[in-house]
Amino acid sequence: MGACLLALTACGAAGGTTTPDDDVRPARVTGTAIGELQPAASRATRPNIVVVMLDDFSMDLVQTMRSVQRMRKAGASYPHAFVTDSLCCVSRSSFFTGQYPHQTGVRTNTSNQGTSMLGGWPAFDTHGNPERAFNVRLQESGYTTGFVGKFLNEYEWSPGRALPPVVPGWSTFNTVFGSAYDGWDFASTSVVDQRMQITQHPAPPASASDAAKDQAYAGTVIGDLALDFVANGEAADAPYFLEVALYAPHNRTQPKGHYPGDPLFPPMFRDREGQRSCGRVSCAKLTVDDLPGYGDERADNRPRTRKGKKARAWNTASTLPAAAAVRDLRDRARMAQSADRLVTKLLASVGPDTYVVLTSDNGFHLGQNGLGRGKGTPYDTDVRVPLLITGPGVVPGKRKEVTSNIDLAPTFEEMAGLVPAPFRSGTSLAPTLGQPALVRQSYAFLEHTQQTLTGNDPDAAFTGSELDRIPSYTAVRSRTALLVRLDLDPRPRKTSWGYEFYSYRTSPFEKKNNVANPRRRDEVALLMGKLAAFDTCREKGDEAVSEACRTVTR
Repeated sequence: MGACLLALTACGAAGGTTTPDDDVRPARVTGTAIGELQPAASRATRPNIVVVMLDDFSMDLVQTMRSVQRMRKAGASYPHAFVTDSLCCVSRSSFFTGQYPHQTGVRTNTSNQGTSMLGGWPAFDTHGNPERAFNVRLQESGYTTGFVGKFLNEYEWSPGRALPPVVPGWSTFNTVFGSAYDGWDFASTSVVDQRMQITQHPAPPASASDAAKDQAYAGTVIGDLALDFVANGEAADAPYFLEVALYAPHNRTQPKGHYPGDPLFPPMFRDREGQRSCGRVSCAKLTVDDLPGYGDERADNRPRTRKGKKARAWNTASTLPAAAAVRDLRDRARMAQSADRLVTKLLASVGPDTYVVLTSDNGFHLGQNGLGRGKGTPYDTDVRVPLLITGPGVVPGKRKEVTSNIDLAPTFEEMAGLVPAPFRSGTSLAPTLGQPALVRQSYAFLEHTQQTLTGNDPDAAFTGSELDRIPSYTAVRSRTALLVRLDLDPRPRKTSWGYEFYSYRTSPFEKKNNVANPRRRDEVALLMGKLAAFDTCREKGDEAVSEACRTVTR
């Protein structure tokens, strides 16, 4: 095995500096991935793939981004795209592996400082997910693979702390650590000859110009690294895969901003003033009207038992005030503009043989359904994400396919000429790129574990205990309906079931729980049957997925 150590390197992008450290970690060496790999091939026969992963990007922000509108016109859009769990680390683990949380073993954002193997990088690593990630198979089949930006919760480093291990399957690995949530003053990684190198990106002083601060902004540094990778990839013979994982529009995690006056959602300084700082939409026109479900009475959302009786109400916190919701919405739109510019640059930089994918790890709510600020619910605000794909052979237009982020790993494998690994639960979207009318999936499944089982979530400073109050649940989502089965007893190994059912035929949000409505009996029964079928799908790790479980989404 090789070794992984912190070495002294030249300054990185955006004025980074490096610091030495004596910690040495072994690099992991992987063998041949499951399934027969195709031999390495030139770009003439295999496309490049670029994925932009936004962070906490909600659908109310789509209207503000010009690049999204451009991708909608030029490529495939998936209005019925969801995530397995509206929680960062859980969702990203499903994205990398094409597996549900019960397969990855990653169920929460954190491991509670290593005391639990339910979440964060420790769970991802312990359960063997790095070796099952799609990028490993792409690299072994001849792709140059690159990662730039936010990786997984608790894959971290700070001065004096041990280095994290080298993650297999990446030719270039420029992780930007979690201090970048606040926009400035963070470190990033690179790996040379299986040796981890750390680059420091110090923040300019408060007296520096706005332009100097923007050059050191996390989004700028990530963008520069991504564009460098694309430029090198376009000049090379081998095909490449690149994931660009931005921090925008995630809130900062420290009580105080890095610079005086930094908002909770800190945009670049160039995007902080003017009505057009919110992009395509004037900031003044972004109001609670852009937050469907804001101000709705939440008493009628209370869960019910199977017999129709009222169950324990879990949504009992104070609603986010309208003024705060509008302020946050506008600042999130401002944050999204740096991402918008980067996507535009990427689209202009890649060649015609490159697929570009834009999506998010989860959505975000700002007071809708009587909630506060955050994510984690099964509601449309949190689980629906943008999914747009442009590239060779893509026929423009909307798709009716119901899709989940577990479908992307097998999609990338099929794009690369590989047969998707048998342990992936997802279904490749590649056939839908050239056939807009093709529909093979009509349901998506969601799994969520209550965060009180681990604690120490990085968003706790601004979401309070809201995330802790959201119960564990399993849910099934169709184009027009949502059925949620909640475990309303937060104690481990105890259960108390409650149900919520919503039809989107009559309302674009979860207006009233109709699980006990006799007129909805047939719809509820259908989705109950789907949940029962999904309950039988208990494969884990690298166990091959049965045909019944692979087709449960039909």
